[in-house]
Amino acid sequence: MARASATSTAPVVDICGDDDFAVKERARQVYDQWCQELGGMDHEIIDAQAAHSGEALKALSRLREALQTLPFFGTGKVVWLRNCNFLGDERAASAQAVTESLSGLSQELKDFSWSNVRLLISAGKVDKRKTFYKTLEKIGTVEGFNALSVDDEDWAGAAESWALRAVRARKKEIADDALAELVNNIGPNHRQIESEVEKLSLYIGQRAEIAVEDVKAIVTRNKQARAFALGDALGDRDLPRLLRTLDQELWEMKSDSQKSEIGLLYGLITKVRALLFLKEMLREGWVKPEPNYARFKAQLERIPPGQFPEDKRFNPLSMHPYMLHKALPQARRYTSEELVRAMGLLLECNQRLIFSNLDESLVLQQTLVQIVRGDSEPGPNHRN
Repeated sequence: MARASATSTAPVVDICGDDDFAVKERARQVYDQWCQELGGMDHEIIDAQAAHSGEALKALSRLREALQTLPFFGTGKVVWLRNCNFLGDERAASAQAVTESLSGLSQELKDFSWSNVRLLISAGKVDKRKTFYKTLEKIGTVEGFNALSVDDEDWAGAAESWALRAVRARKKEIADDALAELVNNIGPNHRQIESEVEKLSLYIGQRAEIAVEDVKAIVTRNKQARAFALGDALGDRDLPRLLRTLDQELWEMKSDSQKSEIGLLYGLITKVRALLFLKEMLREGWVKPEPNYARFKAQLERIPPGQFPEDKRFNPLSMHPYMLHKALPQARRYTSEELVRAMGLLLECNQRLIFSNLDESLVLQQTLVQIVRGDSEPGPNHRN
């Protein structure tokens, strides 16, 4: 995600990307600032969300007209082409008439006198190969906002920065562990982060700082956060809660095609692997039991480099520090031998899910019972 200065002197700014919330917020910020700087009442907003080529051509015609209509009182004028959805590979963008119109507009913008006019464009995905985009890059400023993903290397840090800005915009502060809990519950979703920060600010009233108890009390947990609940129940060695959570996940799976028993299993493998790594870090003295999240996080930052594989699947430092902090007391509920055995049981469970005809939910239940109870023998329905 890129963010440029709001005081850009370029007369043309294109704000684009698949993070719809960030694009809209940033575009509104630039528009309001430009209107304040230029004064006057002649600013125009043109809705450029087109369902077909005809609507796209109509929006471009209105843009041309707006640029050519000078402000009445000799001040400045801001033109905002908002929610433009025909600069990428959309259906409307592929129409020849739209392509030709954008090509002609590119030359017009190059020749245009920008002495008292500014153009703001906000759009979704754009095709950077097209002439229009290259023209905007040449004569103005382009800001790209791509949506965060859990596959991004530092999505949690970026989400925390976003949340912290949202909190401080409301003249509040947030404790480190509360900020981490908030991001852990929501994941990389800017719109939901903004919404939950607003809820928290209203919830705490006149208090200046948001505490972790506030987050736990009212923040909505998304699908990703609810998936962590299964691993947490396993880490806490709480069998009744573990089986209840498994039942909930299996029930939700019936209406969510993106979920599967294998997916749940891989999440549990990640959890047990993290517990094993924590055991090793405790044994090496790299970390010590620390109830304060900020101090625990500082311990992680002091671990000598090169101690873990670069592959983030096998590197605990690639996990969010808060997840490791929450898992720290859980690691003490198992011996190292039990965790190694748990990895073996989960591997066996994986094989049974793939190659056997047993009911998948039963296979998962049996495996989790064996891990939590420390049973040495499989259930009566176990078969390779």
